[in-house]
Amino acid sequence: MTATRFPKPTGPSGPTPAGPGTPAPTGPGSPASAGPGAPASAGPGGPASAGPGGPASAGLGSPASAGPGVAASARPGASAPNGVGPRPHVSPPTGTEIPVATGAEAPSAARGRFAASTGGRAPAPAATGAAPKSERLNPLALLGTLAVVAALAAVAGLAFHRVFGFGPVVPVVAVAAVGPCVLSGLLARWPLWTSLIATVLGWFGAVAATALRPALADGTFAQALRDGVLSSWKTILTTLLPVPPKPETLVLVSLLTWLGAFGAAELAVRTRWRAAPALPPLAVFGVALLLGVDGPGSNLPLAAAAAVLIGALVLTRGKGARAALLGVPAAAALGAVAYLAGQFVPVSGDPYNPREQVQAPPPQQRDSVSPLDRVGGWLLSPDQPMFAVAASREEDQRLAVLDRFDGVTWTSSGRFVPTGSRVPAGEHDSGRHHRVDETVTVRKLPGIWVPAADRPRMVRGVGVVVDPASGALAAAQPLRDGQRFTVESSVKEWRNTDLTGLHVASDGEAQADTQLPWGPGATKPPVQLAEFRRFAKAAVGDATEPLDQAFRLADYLKGFARYDPTAPPGHSYRQIDYFLGQAKRGTPEHFATAYAVLARTIGLPTRVVVGFSGGTPANGTVEYKSGDVTVWPEVKFDGIGWMRFNPLPESATKSNRNNSVAAGETQRKLEQAQKAAVSRQSGAGGGRSQNPPPQAKPAHKDAAPLPWWVYAAGGAVALVLLYVLVALLAPSVRRRRRRRSDDPSERIAGAWRQALDHLADVGLGTSRTLTAHEVAGFGAGKLGEPARAHLGPLADLVNRARFAQPGGDRTEAGRDADRAWEHTDRLGRLVTAETGRLRRLRRRLNPRTLRPR
Repeated sequence: MTATRFPKPTGPSGPTPAGPGTPAPTGPGSPASAGPGAPASAGPGGPASAGPGGPASAGLGSPASAGPGVAASARPGASAPNGVGPRPHVSPPTGTEIPVATGAEAPSAARGRFAASTGGRAPAPAATGAAPKSERLNPLALLGTLAVVAALAAVAGLAFHRVFGFGPVVPVVAVAAVGPCVLSGLLARWPLWTSLIATVLGWFGAVAATALRPALADGTFAQALRDGVLSSWKTILTTLLPVPPKPETLVLVSLLTWLGAFGAAELAVRTRWRAAPALPPLAVFGVALLLGVDGPGSNLPLAAAAAVLIGALVLTRGKGARAALLGVPAAAALGAVAYLAGQFVPVSGDPYNPREQVQAPPPQQRDSVSPLDRVGGWLLSPDQPMFAVAASREEDQRLAVLDRFDGVTWTSSGRFVPTGSRVPAGEHDSGRHHRVDETVTVRKLPGIWVPAADRPRMVRGVGVVVDPASGALAAAQPLRDGQRFTVESSVKEWRNTDLTGLHVASDGEAQADTQLPWGPGATKPPVQLAEFRRFAKAAVGDATEPLDQAFRLADYLKGFARYDPTAPPGHSYRQIDYFLGQAKRGTPEHFATAYAVLARTIGLPTRVVVGFSGGTPANGTVEYKSGDVTVWPEVKFDGIGWMRFNPLPESATKSNRNNSVAAGETQRKLEQAQKAAVSRQSGAGGGRSQNPPPQAKPAHKDAAPLPWWVYAAGGAVALVLLYVLVALLAPSVRRRRRRRSDDPSERIAGAWRQALDHLADVGLGTSRTLTAHEVAGFGAGKLGEPARAHLGPLADLVNRARFAQPGGDRTEAGRDADRAWEHTDRLGRLVTAETGRLRRLRRRLNPRTLRPR
C-alpha cells in the first residue's frame, strides 16, 4: 500500500504537534494528535491517536501517559507509513506508570530516542518555544568584562610596589595584565588548549619585552629567566625591602600577574559564575601582600580598588543593561567604604611574615682583612684621604661592628642580607632621634665596609648588604675611588632620664656577647682570664649597678695607659695582657678591645666598633683621613640596646691639627649624660644598689600567648564558615554537573533531580516510591496549575528517556534534554516566587541538602 505524505504542522521552532485541546491536523495516512475529547482521525491503515482512553499529546512536546486499555503508545507528532507499524520499542504496561528512580537508581547510559519514524525520517521537535542555547557574552559585554578583569589583575600586580616600588612594577604589570585578556577574548570560541598554548608563548614575549629586556640585551636571558622562575621568591624573602629591581626578580611579578589575568579571563569567558574571575587576581594579591610585609607604603588604596572592581565584575555580569548601570555606582560605593573603613580597622599583633620562615644567608667574612686589623697601619700613615662627608650635622662615622671574639681576633656575626635602599629600624628604636643626611664621596677607603652615622635608615647610590641587627653596611662590590652615595641616618639623642635604673640585657645576643672562648685549639682556659677578672673588679671598685661598672671601667682605662699610635697592633689575650701589664700604651685598638674583654669578665655584654671621628673641613665637607680612625666599645643594656663608652685618653680624641673637627655632637652629649647618671647613683647609694636589680625584662614586650579557648573558638568559627561556603556552593556545582553531561539521557535525569530539589523547598520528602506523574501532581497541588504545565511534560520526558532503546537519534535526544531543563528552570522560578529567596537560602544550610537525590 502506498503512503500519502502531507505537510507537517509547524510551530515557532519548527513542526510541532497540537497542544491540549487543539484540533489536530488530519489527512490521509496521517495520524491525528488531539486533546482530550477530540475525535480521532486516522489515515488508511494507520493507527489513530484518540482522545480519552488513547495516548494524547499534551504540554511542551511531551506524551501523556497511556489511558486504560491501550497497549502501546506512540510519540506525539510521529506517524508511520500506511501498512507499516511504528518502530518497535519498550513501553510501560498498559494503564500503569513505572516509578521513576532518582539518585543512584537513575539511568546512566544513553538509550536513544523512543520514537516512531515516518518514511525513515525523524520528526521535527515538538516545542512551544526555542530550545535554550548555551549562554555566550555578546561582544560588547565580553569587552567590558575583560576590561574589568584586566584592571583587577593590574591592581593585584601593583601590590608588589611594597617589594620593588611603583616605578619598576608599573610597566611589567601593565603588559602582564592586559596581554592574557586580549588573547582569551580573541580565542573565546576556541578550545581551552589553544588558549593555554597562546598564553605561554605570549608570556615569553611579554617578559622578554619588559622584565628581561636588559638580560636580552646582554645575552643572559636564559639564565635570568631560569633564576626568576625558580629562585626569585627566595631572593625576595632574603632581601630587605625594597628589593633591587633586577630582571630576575621582576620575572616573578610578570609571571604571577600574567597567570592571574589569564585565569580570570578564562573564567570570565568560559563560565557563568559571576565572582569566579576575581579568584585568580585575589590569589596574586595575597602573594604580593605576603612578600611585601614590612615594606614601605600601604596597600589600602589598592585593596579598595580591588573591592570596587570585584563589585563591578559581579554586578555587571548580570543580565541586561540595568545590572550594568546599577553595578558600577554600587561597586564604587563599596570601594569607598572599604577605603574609609580600612583606616580604622583595629589589627592586633604583627602580620605573618614569611621571611621569618626562610633561613637567612649564613655569616660570612665580608672582607679578607678586618677593619680592626687595619687600624695600626692607618695610624702610622695618618694623612691618607679615606672619604669625605657633606652632612647636615657632624656625627662620628661608623664603619664596622665586631661582636665575636675567639681569643685571637674580633669578627662580625652579622647575617648580611641584600637591600634595595632601606635599612630596618633597630631592636631598640624608641626615644628621641634626629635625622642626619650625608653625601659620602669615597677616596682611598679600602674594602667593602660602608661608613655612615649610626643608625642608617636609607642608602642610595651604592648596592649594599646590611646586617639588620647592628645596622652595619657592606658594599656588594669593593668601594671605588670617586664613588658617591647618600645615607640617611636616625641618630639617637641620649638624655639623663634614659640612663636611670638600667640593667644588663639578657637576651640571646647579649649572652653570646659575654662569652670569652679559650682560643683556637685550646684545651684549657688561658691564664690571662683570671688576671683580667681581678683587674676589672679592681677598676669598678664597689660599684654594683651595670651602668656604674661600665662607666668606671672606661674611666679607669683612660688614666691607666697612654695613647701611642706607634704601639704594635694586636688584640689577642696575650697582646691585651702585654698592653695592661707591661706596655701601658696603645692605640684605640688596644683600649677598646681591652675594655671589651675586661667588661665581659664581670658579666657585661660588649662589642667593638671601628669608625672615624673628627675629620678636617674642606670645601663644605668634612674629609676623613686615615689618622682619624678610632675604635670604641659598646655595652648592651636592657630596654635601650647598645651604648657607647669611651676608654681613650683625652690625647687620643684631639688632633694635633688646628683645623680639626671636634668629636661628634651625639657622643659628647652621651658622655655628659653618663657622668650625670653615675653621679646621681653614687650620691644616692654610695655606688651600691640598695635593692637587688629586678630580673631583666625583654626590650620588646611580647604578647602573652593566647589561651586555648581562643584557638578553639577560632577553629569553630572557621568550620562554620567553611560549612556555610560549601552549603551555598554545593547546589550550584551539582546543578552545573547535571546540566553539562554529554549524555542526553543523563541530562534529562539530571533535570528531573533538579526539579525534585526545587519541590523539596515546598515540602516534598522522599520520592523514591512515587511515580513521575505523582510527583507532578504533588507539585501542582503546592504551586498550582502553572507547575503542572512543566512537571507533566517533564515527567513524560523522564519516562521516555528511561525506556528508550539505545541507538536512537542523539540530536533529537539533545533537544529533549534542553526542553527538560527549560521546564526545570521555569519550575525553579515558580518555587522561588512561592517560597521566597530567604527561605530557599535557609534550606540550603540544612545538612540534608548536601546529599544529592
